[in-house]
Order: sequence, then C-alpha cells, then structure tokens
Amino acid sequence: MVADEPPDRQLRVMPWWLVLVGLLLAAALGWLVLGLLLTEADRAVQPDTRATLRIDAIRTGLTVVAGTGGGLALLLAARRQWIAERAQRHQEAVAARDQAHRDRVQAHAESVAEAAQRQQDRQSTAAEHDAAERRLTELYTRAVELLGNDSAAVRLGGLHALERLGQDNPSQRSTIVAVLCAYLRMSPPDDEPRETEVRRTAQRVLTRHLRAQDETEYWPGVMLDLTGAALVDLDAEGCTLVDATFTGAMFTGTTSFAGATTKGRLLLGAARFGDVVFDNVTTLGEIVLDDIRVHGPASFDGATFTDGLSCRRSHFAGPTSFRRVTFGQPTSFDATRFEEAATFQEAVFDGALSMEHTRFAGPAAFHSARFAHMALFRWTTFGVEALFDRARFTDAANFGRARFHGMASFRDTQFSRPPQVEQARAVVDNDHRWPAGTTVRRLDDEWLVLVDE
Repeated sequence: MVADEPPDRQLRVMPWWLVLVGLLLAAALGWLVLGLLLTEADRAVQPDTRATLRIDAIRTGLTVVAGTGGGLALLLAARRQWIAERAQRHQEAVAARDQAHRDRVQAHAESVAEAAQRQQDRQSTAAEHDAAERRLTELYTRAVELLGNDSAAVRLGGLHALERLGQDNPSQRSTIVAVLCAYLRMSPPDDEPRETEVRRTAQRVLTRHLRAQDETEYWPGVMLDLTGAALVDLDAEGCTLVDATFTGAMFTGTTSFAGATTKGRLLLGAARFGDVVFDNVTTLGEIVLDDIRVHGPASFDGATFTDGLSCRRSHFAGPTSFRRVTFGQPTSFDATRFEEAATFQEAVFDGALSMEHTRFAGPAAFHSARFAHMALFRWTTFGVEALFDRARFTDAANFGRARFHGMASFRDTQFSRPPQVEQARAVVDNDHRWPAGTTVRRLDDEWLVLVDE
C-alpha cells in the first residue's frame, strides 16, 4: 500500500481470530442441525427407522458443517483474488507514475538543454554580429579617412573601397551613397588638378549602381541628395532615380538623363547646366525645373512627364527641343525665356498648360501639338516665329495680350472654341495666318491688334 492512498481505500489485515470464529460458527451450526435432526429421529416408532434417521441426521449435520466450511473457504479465496488484483493495479499505477515522473524529468532536462543551446546560439550570433559590425565600422572609417586625404590618388582608393563595402553589404548602401553625395556637395579644391577625375569617379560609382541592367550591381531604393553639388559630365542615362534632389547643383559639360526613370520627386530647381539631355525620360512623380539655367542645347525629346512639369522662371540659352513629349498633369513654363529655337512639335499636353509671361527670342514651333485642357499663352512674347500649324486645342486657348514680333501661323489649327486673343498684338506682316474668325485691326504702322468678337 502507498502512504498517500486514502484511509477508506487502505487494505485492512484480517485478524486470525476472525477465521476461528468462522470455524466455530460452522461447527455450532452443524451441531445445532445435528441436534435437531437427532431429536426428530428419536421420535420414530420403529427401531429400524429410528436408526436410519439418526444416520441421515448425522450425515446432514456433517454436510452442513462441510458446506459452511466450504463457504468460508470460498470467501477467503475470493478475498485473496481481490487482494491480488488490487496489488496488480497498485503496481501498475506506481509504474505509470514513475514513468510519468521520468518523462517529466527528461522533458525538463531537454528543455533546459535547449534553452541553454539557444542562449549559447544567441550569444554566438551576437558575438558574430558585433564582430561583423566592428569590421564594417573599421572598413567604413578607413575608407572615409582615405576619401579625406590630400592626395587625389588616395581619395580614388577611398571611393573604390566604399563601393566594395556597399556592394558586399546592402545594409550600408544608403550610408555610403550619402557619403558620396556629401563629397560631391563640397566645393572642389582650387589647387588640385586631379580633383575633376575624383569627382567623375564618384559620379560613376553612384550612377553605375542606379542602373537596373545588372541586378548584381543594382542598388535599389537609394536616394540622392546632391543639393548644390558640383557635377562634371554627369551621365545618369538609364538610371532609376528615387526622390533625387539636385536643387542648386552646378552641372558642367554635358549632362544626360536620357532614358532615366524617376520615382517620386526629381528636384532640379535653380540648377545650372551646360548641355543637357532628357530624351525618353519617364517620370513617375513630380519634376521641378524652376529657375534653372541652361547655357547650351537642351533636349527632352520623347520624354513622358506623368505628373506634369514645373519649369517656371527658367532660362534656356541654346536650342531647346520638346518633340513628342507627353505632359500629364498641369504643366507650367511661366516667365521662362528661350533664347534660341524652341520646338514642341507633336507634343501632347494631357493636363493644362501655362506659358504666361514666357519669352521666345527665337522661333517657337508647336506643329501638330495636342492640347487636351486649357492652354494659356497670356502675355507671352514670340520673338521670331510662332508656328501652331496643325495643332489641336480641345479646350480653351488664351493668347490675351500676347506679343508676336514675327510671323504667326495657325494653318490648319483646330480649336474646339474660338481662341481668346484680347489685346494681343502682332507686327505688321502679310504672312500671318490667323485662326478662322479672328478679327485683326491695324493699331499703327508697326503693330496689329487682335480683338475678341
């Protein structure tokens, strides 16, 4: 028996006198039956019958004693079997509890071992991470120190070290790009003739990893902040620019963004360019060219400005081309000056266009251009020619107070409604081709005035 078994379930030992009492009861019962039967046998009349009855009485009494003893023996045997079965169950229960205890101990030991292993793994991982971070920090610090060296050759080595570091460690690319941008934002030293090559190399490092042609070298998602940077012959052709800022940058030589894709904003406000190429640019965000100065040719042929273009108060000193350009959202060239020929041939303006106070010193060509929304040319000055042949204006067109210093041609131009030309003026020239229904009056010997009907 186990100590924790309930008292009412504990097995009690049978006392020896209980068996003696049972035997005495059996003997007493047999004696009582025998006495009764003998008494009845003595009452028989015939002697032979009396003897027979006495023998039967004795036999019956012995039978009763034997039966009672057998019953007691049967009870003892049943109790012994019950005790044996209970002992078996008890042993099985004890064995089950022992096994469950061993299982719990084993599970606990395994859990402790696993926890210890996890802790060891975490410590090992943390140690490896710390070691890797220390190595990265050391490499980064050494490369930046090289970049600040007085020798151009050493600075070139620092650039390549930073590039390798970024190529092998994607998590460091944004930081490395920020360092390269900061270097380009710093003013170049005047007494270092090889600085131009260093800056060209820094630019190539940036643009090389912004082209998606080679996935192993492409650094996705990095942002350029080249505000006020001095850039030489920047070649960003085919690059993907994400929220790139070139505000106030100085671009010397030929700058190319041909085939580039912009995501987010492309800010070029107040930048200065030599020659610039934006051919086939695709913009998926706002592009700002306000207050820029372009000293050489500028080409935007085939570009797509999905969210429109802001090019206000800008100055284009060389030939400028916007052939087959698609302008999405509202586009503004307000107060912009084109010193030489400017062409918008076959351009598509899906949003509103504003060219108020814009000045075309050279020919302005809008052949076959499409204007889906309002087009404003108020106070616009056309210095040589204003050519709108075969253009189509789906919405209102306003040339109020415009100045045509050369020939104006609207041959085969389509207007959904008569254009507004209030107080627009044109030099006296027999080659003008005005929109149908336009009233032209002579103001003096030099000027004509256009009047809305």
